[in-house]
This record gives sequence, C-alpha cells and structure tokens, in this order.
Amino acid sequence: MEVFIEKLQVTDAENLYNFELENRTFFEEMVPTRGDDYYNPEIFRKRYVALLEEQAQGISYFYLIKDKDHSILGRINLVDIDKSQKIGHLGYRVGQAHTGKGFANKALKLLLETIPDKDIVQIKAKTTTNNIASQKVLEKNGFKRVATSSEEFEMNGKKLNFVYYTLPIRF
Repeated sequence: MEVFIEKLQVTDAENLYNFELENRTFFEEMVPTRGDDYYNPEIFRKRYVALLEEQAQGISYFYLIKDKDHSILGRINLVDIDKSQKIGHLGYRVGQAHTGKGFANKALKLLLETIPDKDIVQIKAKTTTNNIASQKVLEKNGFKRVATSSEEFEMNGKKLNFVYYTLPIRF
C-alpha cells in the first residue's frame, strides 16, 4: 500500500481527533496516556491550533501518515526543536488497524528524507521497554540505542523504563 506523509493542516483537525479517539486504548497500552482532557473536543481544538502555530514558527513539525485515499494511518512528528543545540525529538504512532504493515518504517524514512530544518544535526527518540515494534523501526532507520532509564514507572500494571535513541543527521 502506498503511504505518504503530509504536514498537519487546519482541515485535518476533525479527522485527527477521530483517529486519536478510535485508537486511544491501543496507544495507551504502549505509551503513557495523554489524559482525559486531551480527548475533550474543545481542548483538542485549542491544542490543535497551538500545534499549527508551533509548526508555523519552526519549533516543531507535525505530519500525518496517510494512504492514497488520504485516510489517516498515523502521525509522525519532529518536535521541541532546540535551535541552539540543533536537536529535534521524534515521535510517532500508527493506528491499531495499520500496525505491522511497515507504515511507521516508511513514514520515518520519508521524514528523514524531507527534514524541513536543515540545521538539525541530531534527532532523539524514546520509547518504552515493552514497545519492541517501535524499537525495531528506530533501529531499521539508523537510530542507535544510547540508554535505558534506570527509573521505572508503572503503566497498565507493568513496570517499564524508557529506552533512548539518537540519530546523527548528515546532509
């Protein structure tokens, strides 16, 4: 299946809200919850506008992973860009119905090919110790595991740690 990434746009708000709502339980099995407020339509809209503003300022870049019909399969972001250190932080998630099909891998490759900020020299990422699929996606795309947090946290009754990755960027 063909997949592409597209910068977040004003017109995507409702579809993204529905995507997040439909996949909430699935996402919260692998990553800490965003909290109930995130799923309040009014609060979601306000946060969405803030994301678009961050993107316009070049602080963060938000992309939707879409198929040829423009359906949202997931999202991938380069956020919290530190201009002085030239470092960005990666985040991504793929909807439950679309996992295991290579979409995260393809989206990350596309993002790395089209990084809009050519001053970024390093991308950092983190995942949880139970999210093996995410670890594989990062490693397939050249990220190196640099550390596992010694600090445990509990999520869904399991004790987990964060696993940290980094990727040097060379243009």
